[in-house]
Amino acid sequence: MASLISCPHCGARPKEEFSIRGDATLTRPAPGASEDAWHAYVFVRDNPKGRISEYWHHTLGCRRWLVVERDNAASHEVYAVTDAAVKAREVAR
Repeated sequence: MASLISCPHCGARPKEEFSIRGDATLTRPAPGASEDAWHAYVFVRDNPKGRISEYWHHTLGCRRWLVVERDNAASHEVYAVTDAAVKAREVAR
């Protein structure tokens, strides 16, 4: 994996400052959803190879949540880093 992540708030920082927190493409079920829907949301995960989006927390920096798009298979290239709040606003549109 690349040794630097370009934080939109702090600039290029070592990847060791960040914690990976999971898949950023999941959609949370509605509050009244079935137990099966909640079970799938909490426990069932794909493990795809290739380009993925994940939540990362800048633990040792600005402490902001980010969405990192990266290759998890061969190159570990980072394609994009977006503030999670900005990404949420984009999705809400």
